Amino acid sequence: MSKDNSLRIIEELKLRQGDTWRVLKIMSEFVQGFDELANVGPAVTFFGSSRAKEEDKYYRLAYETAFNLGKLGYAIITGGGPGIMEAANRGAHDSGTLSVGLNIEIPTEQHPNKYQNLSLKFDYFFVRKVMLLKYSLAYVIFPGGFGTFDELFEALTLIQTGKSYKFPLILFGSEFWSPLLDYMKKVMVPAGTIGEKDVGLMSLVDSPQEVVDLVYERSKEKYRYLEEYYGEVTSFMEKLRRILKNHEALAHS
Repeated sequence: MSKDNSLRIIEELKLRQGDTWRVLKIMSEFVQGFDELANVGPAVTFFGSSRAKEEDKYYRLAYETAFNLGKLGYAIITGGGPGIMEAANRGAHDSGTLSVGLNIEIPTEQHPNKYQNLSLKFDYFFVRKVMLLKYSLAYVIFPGGFGTFDELFEALTLIQTGKSYKFPLILFGSEFWSPLLDYMKKVMVPAGTIGEKDVGLMSLVDSPQEVVDLVYERSKEKYRYLEEYYGEVTSFMEKLRRILKNHEALAHS
């Protein structure tokens, strides 16, 4: 065998071995995520810009929203970074609920905030996306950049194609999100690229209380579904029932 052929075969073996180890690394991230998050109770996932500063109004509103949900008993999940993610984790932390950060290794912008009491680190965006979705009752989506839009449109695609059950996609901030919704209604629907009902998959809000109300309605639906499906009360359902009672008590106080 010539030297060139030997080098080629060695290089091919290296590439194949690299792919094998990459698959194992991906599998290990899924296993870690499922194991660490298995007992995370009813949770709400927050998205938004990592560039938002503490003095920004949406930072303050994300904090208040997460705090109010946390007081009812919901766990709060974020991508674990700064900005809106930090605000939501901070609100969760201060409310006394579980504050989860699913961090990603990227060259810029991402560094874990200090308000997480359960923190995981991922190398692969798609593994992290599964974890952000799997354990959440609702998405609360604050103004953000490409990453925020990516999460929104991925969720929309999953629901639209029936790969995920419908769940609340709550867009916080009409001044930011209204132009996008207008584009969908005035351009995409007439062009036939989406249906009118697809725009209705999202809810537009401007206050923390609106978020709490939407998540509460989703929680009631989820509880009824689980009650019919299981026929008995699971530990998750017990947590959800306590949250519903907390909300009802607060509404009548």
